[in-house]
Amino acid sequence: MKFTAQQIADFLDGVVEGNQQEEVNNFSKIEEGKPGTLSFLANPKYQHYLYDTEASIVLVDKSFQPTKKVSVTLIRVEDTYKAFAKLLALYQEQMDGKNNKSGVDKFAFITSTATLGQNVYVGAASYIGENVKIGNNVKIYPQVFVGDNVVVGDNTILFPGTKIYHHCVIGNNCCLHAGVVIGADGFGFAPQDNKAFQKIPQIGNVVIEDGVEIGANTTVDRATIASTIIRRNVKLDNQIQIAHNVEIGENTVIAAKVGVSGSTKIGKNCMIAGQVGFAGHLKIGDHVIIGAQAGVTNDVKDNHIIQGSPAFNIKNFQRSNVVFKNLPELRREVTDLQKKVAELTKMFANEE
Repeated sequence: MKFTAQQIADFLDGVVEGNQQEEVNNFSKIEEGKPGTLSFLANPKYQHYLYDTEASIVLVDKSFQPTKKVSVTLIRVEDTYKAFAKLLALYQEQMDGKNNKSGVDKFAFITSTATLGQNVYVGAASYIGENVKIGNNVKIYPQVFVGDNVVVGDNTILFPGTKIYHHCVIGNNCCLHAGVVIGADGFGFAPQDNKAFQKIPQIGNVVIEDGVEIGANTTVDRATIASTIIRRNVKLDNQIQIAHNVEIGENTVIAAKVGVSGSTKIGKNCMIAGQVGFAGHLKIGDHVIIGAQAGVTNDVKDNHIIQGSPAFNIKNFQRSNVVFKNLPELRREVTDLQKKVAELTKMFANEE
């Protein structure tokens, strides 16, 4: 299906600069633009591609000022990235409508005590346990395991290979990607007199609130007692480990390969970059930003930005990093000074 530049601009509340009747039917990256596609320019470092791209239409901010002549049709919008995301969402919605799956595959297994809502899809080799409650419009792709007494809310998607252990609760409008494991035992072991470790039973569960998206192969452990809680609209990337009794506040986003140790509480509206590690039993405030590969060993107050291992205030980290890069030269200077001091000391000693 084709759309003109003017139709797209009307949808995005934008302004066309160029051919209003220019048509596109797909998307492309600006550096790989092709005729008949729409691209976008949000990062200034990609600006040089704008002048040579073969894309038919490019989204740019209203404030953008080109440094060369632009031959491509532009659509100026308030926020390029948000506008492009809005278009992608519309495209995905249309594609999902064309490929809307429903019904229960003959090779799926559903216990007699499980209840399914309306317009549910259950793929081949999936298992739905005793007393499970599945909401309306839920999509359960092949090879998904849903344990006993699990609740899955409306419009939630469980992609292939997702495993949800017993008694866990998944909210409405959630998306769990392939290989996600919800409710495996927390890592709890008590040391014994003989140096062995005795397993501590993990009898809690995991509660995931509405609008949460969890990336592939991420794991969220069940609580020792009570619940591990992922609050509404949290977004977790791939390959993240959330330990037992952790709580993550609403609207927090966490990038790949982060590890959160047991009983740590992370506030709302936080942004956590990749490979960050959290010690256990910490309290992280609201609106906190944590840089990549940070090691968080202490509580963090609201609105702080930290980085480093161990992590501390980002401005101090940046100053320290400058010093760290200069350490080899500083060491040479100190060594030279030590030699000169030794020579002067020896000279004064001889004069006496």
